[in-house]
Amino acid sequence: MNFLKFIFAMFISFLPGMLGIIVTPMSTGGNSWYNTLNHSMLTPPGWVFSVTWSILYFLIGLALFFIMQTDNFNNRYDKNNAYVLFAINLILNTAWSFAFFGAQMPEVALLILVALIADVILMARAFFKINQAAFWLVLPYILWLFFALYLNGMIIYLN
Repeated sequence: MNFLKFIFAMFISFLPGMLGIIVTPMSTGGNSWYNTLNHSMLTPPGWVFSVTWSILYFLIGLALFFIMQTDNFNNRYDKNNAYVLFAINLILNTAWSFAFFGAQMPEVALLILVALIADVILMARAFFKINQAAFWLVLPYILWLFFALYLNGMIIYLN
C-alpha cells in the first residue's frame, strides 16, 4: 500500500511537467518563439530547466507522500487544506506553462506565477503543521519559483 501511495504521489507531482512538455521548448531545438526572445544574463541553458524541474517534482512528490503517510495527525481539516493547496499548485503550475509557452503571454504567466508562489507558500505552511520534513522538501521549490518570477519578469522587461 505504501508503494502505491508513493507511485501516486510521484505521478501526480510530475503531472504538470508531463502536460507542460506539450508546449515547452526542449533544450535541443525548442520553441522558436521562446528562442527569439531577449533573456536575462542569468537565464540558464535549457537542460538546467529539465534537470531542475525533475528534481523539484521529485521533492514535491516526496513531500506529498510524507503528508499522505502521516496518519497520527488529529486535525483532518489541516490535512484536507494541505491537499487542496497542493491541487491548486498543480493547476497553477500547469497553467503557467500553457500561458507562457502555449499562448505566448508572459504577462499572464507572470500573474499566474505570483498566484502560484502565494499558493505554494501557503501549502508549505500547511505541510509544516502535518509533517516538517514535507515542509523542508518544498522550500527549494519556493526558491526556484522566485527565480522563475525574476526570469519571467525579465522576459517582459527586455521584450
